[in-house]
Amino acid sequence: MKNKGWQVTLAGTGINLALGVLYTWSIFKKEISESIQQGGAFNWDLSSVNDPYAVACLTFALTMVVAGKCQDQFGPRVTAILGGLLVGAGFMIISQTAAYWGWIIGFGVLAGAGIGFGYSSATPPALRWFPSAKTGLIAGIVVSGFGLAPVYIAPLAAYMTGQLGLQTTMMILGLGFTVVVCSLAMLISNPPAGYKVNEPISAQAAPAQDFTSSQLLKESRFYILWVIYFIGAGAGLMVIGSVAGMAKQSMGSMAFMAVSIMAVGNAGGRIVAGILSDRIGRVNTLFAMLIFQAVLMFSAIPLLGGNDASAVALIVLATFIGFNYGTNLSLFPTFAKGLWGAKNFGTNYGMLFTAWGAGAFVLVRVAEVLKSSSGSFTSSFAVAGGLLVFSALLTFMLREKKEVGTLNVAHAS
Repeated sequence: MKNKGWQVTLAGTGINLALGVLYTWSIFKKEISESIQQGGAFNWDLSSVNDPYAVACLTFALTMVVAGKCQDQFGPRVTAILGGLLVGAGFMIISQTAAYWGWIIGFGVLAGAGIGFGYSSATPPALRWFPSAKTGLIAGIVVSGFGLAPVYIAPLAAYMTGQLGLQTTMMILGLGFTVVVCSLAMLISNPPAGYKVNEPISAQAAPAQDFTSSQLLKESRFYILWVIYFIGAGAGLMVIGSVAGMAKQSMGSMAFMAVSIMAVGNAGGRIVAGILSDRIGRVNTLFAMLIFQAVLMFSAIPLLGGNDASAVALIVLATFIGFNYGTNLSLFPTFAKGLWGAKNFGTNYGMLFTAWGAGAFVLVRVAEVLKSSSGSFTSSFAVAGGLLVFSALLTFMLREKKEVGTLNVAHAS
C-alpha cells in the first residue's frame, strides 16, 4: 500500500508535467505578438494578446470546482481522462485557426477546462494515501510537476515553432499531452474503503472535521485565504505570463531560457514550501513567502521596469518570483486539507482555487493594460508589491487558538 501511494504521487506529478504547458504561454504569446506586428495571420489588438491565457487561467480555476466534485464522486481516473481529452480538443482547434475567438475558445476555454480536470485529479488522491505529517511534502511533489513543465516544454516549443510554425506545434503538443495524460490516468486511484494511515498521536488527538461546501462558505478563514491566494497567484502569474517578452530584448532568440530557468524556481518553491509547512507551520511559511515576494516586486522596478533590463537581473528576479509563486500551489492544498478535512477535499480545494483563476484573470489583464499605456512594467510591479504586503498582514488573521492548542498537545505528548 505504501508503494501504491508513491505510484499515485508520481503519476500525478507526470500528469502535471504535461498540463504545465499553461506556464509556457509567454513563448506562444511572443510568436503571436510578432505575427501581429509583422501583419501576419494573427490580426489581433496588441493589448488583447494575453486574453487566451487569462481566460484559460479563469476557466482552469472555475472548472476545479466541478472537477473536484467529479473527483470526489467518480474518482481521479475518470477526471484525469476527461482532462486529457479536453486539452487535446482545445489544441486541435487552435492548430487550425489564427482567429482571436478561436484561441479564446480553444486555448482559453477547452484547454483551460482540461487543465482543471487533470490538475484536480492529481493532488487529492495522492494526499489520501499519506498521513497529515506528509501533506506538505506530497502536495509539493505533485504540484512541482506543473511548475517544472516549462523546463522541457519551453525549449521544445521554441524549437518547434521555429521549424514548423506555431499552429503545427500546437497540433503536435495537443496530441502528445492527450496520450500522456490519459495513459498516466490509469495509474492513479483513491485508497480502498477502510484504508487508514498511521497518524502521530498529536494528530489523532485532534481529528479534523470534514466540511461540506455549504459549511465552507460560512468559514471566515475561507474568505481570508481566498483573498491571499488571489493576490499571491495573480502577482506571480503576471510575471510568468510576460517573462519571455521581457527577456526578448536582452536575450533575443534565447528568451525561452528565462522561462525554463524560472520554471525550476517555480517547482522548487512548491517542494520547499511543502517541507517547511510540515516543520514550521503553514501560516509562518505563507507569511515569509508573501513578504519575500513583495520585496522582489519592489526590487524589480529599478531593475526590470524599463526596456533595457539585463539578462542576468531578469533571470535572477524571475527565478525567485517563480519560486515564491510556486509556494502558493503547495501551501493552499495543505490549508484546505488541514482545516476542512480530506473527505470533500476535491470540492473544497476547488472552491478555494477559484481565487487563483480570478487573480490570474484580473492581475494579468491589469499588467498588460498598464504595460500598453506606459510602455514598461513599473506600474505593474508597484501594484503587485503593495497588494502582497497587504496579503501578508492578512495572515495574522489565520493564527487561531486551535493551532496553539494543537501545539500544546504535541508538547504534552
